[in-house]
Amino acid sequence: MAQYSLSLLKKAVASKNYRWFDDGKPFHLNIIGIRKNNPVPNKFDDYVTLSVFNGKEWVYMEWKATTDPGSYWLLNPGNVKGTAILKPGQYVDCWQLGLHQGKYEALVQRKPVTVIRDNNKNNVLDFTTASLDTGVFGINIHRANEKTESIQVDKWSAGCQVIANPLSFDHLIFNVNESLRTGRANWFSYTLLTEEDL
Repeated sequence: MAQYSLSLLKKAVASKNYRWFDDGKPFHLNIIGIRKNNPVPNKFDDYVTLSVFNGKEWVYMEWKATTDPGSYWLLNPGNVKGTAILKPGQYVDCWQLGLHQGKYEALVQRKPVTVIRDNNKNNVLDFTTASLDTGVFGINIHRANEKTESIQVDKWSAGCQVIANPLSFDHLIFNVNESLRTGRANWFSYTLLTEEDL
């Protein structure tokens, strides 16, 4: 059963003065993440959602995901400034269809985004904005295990937005490819909300 709805997300996007992508043509994707207010890492307790007009009707999909890094990277930052946690906000045209780590199709970062740097090397997510960093860091939107739904985040995310179930991720990439088939540019936007925004 869905946790959220297209109408709820559309209202939340409007309340933040963000863009809702609807030009009247099919497959202009509204990809929206929803972060739970839970500082305990390593769980797929967030959601990545897709709202899209397919040419006949509006369709809403949501998938279990993480918008936070896993425990491994919190304890072992890959960046001297600390592990990246994507800052909530709307990032327009910041991703494109490409290869995640050169292996499989995913949405890969193409323009700067802002992250919170968690550098205290403990197993608690720090959502404060004390240390912000903006740039191209490889904050991709990808899947976890290629065959089965993942339960723990572990090494799957060092700041990426990661969908737990590979079949769910395939639905996202199908819609990305449908968008490209309409002649749209290979630029995709992502909006990260918190549960307090809803």
